[in-house]
Amino acid sequence: MKGLIAATYAPMHKDTSLNLEIIPQYAEFLKENGVKGAFINGSTGDFTSLSVAERKQITIAWGQNKSPELFVIDHIGHTNLNEAKELAKYAADNVDGIATLAPYYFRLSNIHKLVEYCKEVAACAPNIPFYYYHIPVLTGANFNMVDFLELATPQIPNLAGIKFTNNNLIDYKYCKEYNNSSANILFGFDEIFLSSLPFGADGWVGSTYNHLAPLYLSIVKAFNKNDHKLAAKLQHKSMKFVDILNTKGGFNGAAKSFMKELGVDVGPSRFPHVTLTAAQIKEAKIEMDALGITPYLSQSNPM
Repeated sequence: MKGLIAATYAPMHKDTSLNLEIIPQYAEFLKENGVKGAFINGSTGDFTSLSVAERKQITIAWGQNKSPELFVIDHIGHTNLNEAKELAKYAADNVDGIATLAPYYFRLSNIHKLVEYCKEVAACAPNIPFYYYHIPVLTGANFNMVDFLELATPQIPNLAGIKFTNNNLIDYKYCKEYNNSSANILFGFDEIFLSSLPFGADGWVGSTYNHLAPLYLSIVKAFNKNDHKLAAKLQHKSMKFVDILNTKGGFNGAAKSFMKELGVDVGPSRFPHVTLTAAQIKEAKIEMDALGITPYLSQSNPM
């Protein structure tokens, strides 16, 4: 599982009920823009604002739209271990892989408890790849991931790798090198995408791959041509894209709202995230035009 992997939004109607009917269009949109995978029910997908039943509905809908051109990884993490195990069992026959972050309310006191948690969850879907979702800024589980690999690999047969959403590039590099690079370490920090390339990154999970897939593919192309000045310039545009939407009341909700501008209306956000007005979306687009970001936006039916 490599390439750009979009962390997808939970599509909703105006009343914030799920709009599963748009997922086929959403999947085609991602494929048309060079995205290789969908990471569903994650932080971008507002999993904490969804019921278990709703998460299962999203799993089924995306599972029906996976293909050789677009794989699907389902985040099944939960503060309740039994719920996480139930979601893992449900995902096992519907998607290409599963992932879980650490429990984030009663936080884990040591890395051995993290391995124990992951082992129980992964065992519920033994025939598909399992990823640990490392996002310590939200979970508080700030352990070295190379230590996790050393402990977990012998205990979790289907451990495929890590969704590494942290800016600790030293730990990231050690994970990439672990056991002759046997683990699939998916980089998850969009704003420093370029920094992952010298370390051999070949898979990335992020929310802005919904919006800016052509930009990130251009960064890879520039880097491979040793045009590091252009690669850095393009990365700066990615950073400004995040900054612009963040000033509109918060990135998560603003970025979801901006999908409408790209031709995929995934609807409003649930509390506490904002939903932008048409005027705010237009204002954001004008700012992006001024910074030269617009030519790199993903498009519906790109030529």
